[in-house]
Amino acid sequence: MTEKLITFSIIIPTYNRPERLKTCLDSLLNLDYPPDNFEIIIVDDGSNQPLDPLIKPYQNQLNLTLIRQENAGPAKARNTGANRAKGEYLAFTDDDCTLDSKWLQSLEKGFLETPNALLGGKTINALPDNPYSTASQVLFDYLYDYYNSNFVQTRFFTTNNFALSRELFNRVGQLDIYFRFGEDREFCDRWLFAGYSLHYLPQAIIYHGHDLSLRRFWQQHFNYGCAAFYFHQIRSHRHQTALKFEPLSFYFQLLTYPFSKKCEQRSKIFLFGLLLISQLANIWGFLKAKYLAL
Repeated sequence: MTEKLITFSIIIPTYNRPERLKTCLDSLLNLDYPPDNFEIIIVDDGSNQPLDPLIKPYQNQLNLTLIRQENAGPAKARNTGANRAKGEYLAFTDDDCTLDSKWLQSLEKGFLETPNALLGGKTINALPDNPYSTASQVLFDYLYDYYNSNFVQTRFFTTNNFALSRELFNRVGQLDIYFRFGEDREFCDRWLFAGYSLHYLPQAIIYHGHDLSLRRFWQQHFNYGCAAFYFHQIRSHRHQTALKFEPLSFYFQLLTYPFSKKCEQRSKIFLFGLLLISQLANIWGFLKAKYLAL
């Protein structure tokens, strides 16, 4: 008997965040979508403690598979999940995200209109009282506004909320496991270079609970800076062009972006300061990676 093709494989990499993963799994129970038409693949990227006791109760309610691999980073974990997937489409999210109940419905409607596009949804900060988490999300909100301002030329989505055809994911070459961070930016560029499009679906909503301290905030953006160096090297070679960076207006608009938000003036100034710190960390990471590459 031919195995029924399901529509979605939801792939979630996880590493040492069992409490966050549990919250994510609870949201999966509330998806307003036929449970026999999607599967969930959890890829444990070498966590210190086995996840089987946490996962087992959910396996009675969801079509859920747990895979464990040696720690190799989220790109490798996502590829591992994709290689085990049976769905027509791959829907990626992270273990610190909770999903809106209409998430899969929204993605399905998007694929009915553009089956060969990479779809990216809207991410909302789930920790509004954490200034570092808020600043990090404000930065990504700005990037989405900047890179996706022209619907025809959408260029970037993050892997905590994007979906695409499994066949095309494999055809384009999966995620580059050389990137420990920032693999989504390189993949989106490669996807566009292969002739496919990206479409933004603001109704496909997730809530991101990335709990950051100042130290983790700095480290996050330092890592993005390292990844940016390797991305620009690869992109320059792919497009056979010199290294190309954003104009100064990009950074000015980024730093002033909080002032377009509806919040107290003191909060806007604080966000401005954190965004400035993020860019200093990014530059330092970029220069460190460049030095190590010499």
